[in-house]
Amino acid sequence: MNKRSLQFLETLVNTPSPSGHESRGLRVWMDYAGQYADETYSDAYGNCVAVLNKGGGPRLMLAGHADEIGMTVNFIDDDGYVYVRRLGGTNPAITKAQRVTIHSCKGPVKGVVGSVAPHLMRTETGAPKVPKIHEVFVDIGAGSRKAAEKLIRVGDPITLNDQFELLRGDLAVARAFDNRVGTWAVAETLRLLQSGKAKLNAEVCAVANTMEEVGLFGARQIAYSLHPDIALVMDVTHATDYPTVDKRQHGDIKVGQGPTVTHGNCNHPEVIKRVEQVAKRLKINLQHEAISSTSGTDTDAVFWTRGGIPSGLISLPNRYMHSPVEVVSLKDLEQIPKLMAGFAKSLKKGDQFKVKI
Repeated sequence: MNKRSLQFLETLVNTPSPSGHESRGLRVWMDYAGQYADETYSDAYGNCVAVLNKGGGPRLMLAGHADEIGMTVNFIDDDGYVYVRRLGGTNPAITKAQRVTIHSCKGPVKGVVGSVAPHLMRTETGAPKVPKIHEVFVDIGAGSRKAAEKLIRVGDPITLNDQFELLRGDLAVARAFDNRVGTWAVAETLRLLQSGKAKLNAEVCAVANTMEEVGLFGARQIAYSLHPDIALVMDVTHATDYPTVDKRQHGDIKVGQGPTVTHGNCNHPEVIKRVEQVAKRLKINLQHEAISSTSGTDTDAVFWTRGGIPSGLISLPNRYMHSPVEVVSLKDLEQIPKLMAGFAKSLKKGDQFKVKI
């Protein structure tokens, strides 16, 4: 990965963007993507779009969600301890003993998630007690409710403080690869396409959408207003190449073996077929996943918008998802903008993706 692209990824990942409060990360994205676009804009809820080859056809939407899981201030007790609600799928167990930042309108407030000593939290069976989310509390050193309320208020978002690091080889670890890698990839796709814009038929709309982790809301909004002819959604998927994961249940997905494509339901068979053809031509190794109901990604919202938008999901294998130590392969990640750029280049005016009857 070139130095500038890596710096963009690191900055994106390290910029807190909890669901519903994504503006800081979106500013980073817009500044980068805008260099390779004809125009950029955002909508009422912060969904951001960078358009290349405006007026071309067909219209291709490339979407990655900009938000990350986190918590939000729910209650402050008389001693100044802060109790929380989830923002998205936060696991209470992984928050224990973590450093956090509360993003107040008055500025960032540092805190730590309280961790009761194991001697004091044994159950009657002798096993350590797993906290429920309403039992998770943050210590900001305030000492009283009055002191705490001078710094924060109910509704302020909270993120963990873990940062991007290179691990070993091409592996990297970070808090929010889910799904800053998606917004990175769609912006990088514009970079790859920009120099050959004159040969491009399609209008390519790179999208960094909001509020995926709390209900796929931003994707639904922007897919409706953009009304693309085709959509590729990029997100992370569960790697299953580490201990305790049952491949019989979750499939065989490895970090370092390339991106995945998903088959079934929201994934239009003709879109996936084209993705596979492009990958073969570009010698990009693909892994395969099956779904029987929903994908749990923005693809579920995009494909049934309006009369149905032909859509496909491309995913990056991710170990330890929804934790502060998500692990991905940068080589896997680099293949995704190449794949999406190849897909965009393959589109011709009048191309339609329809199920053959």
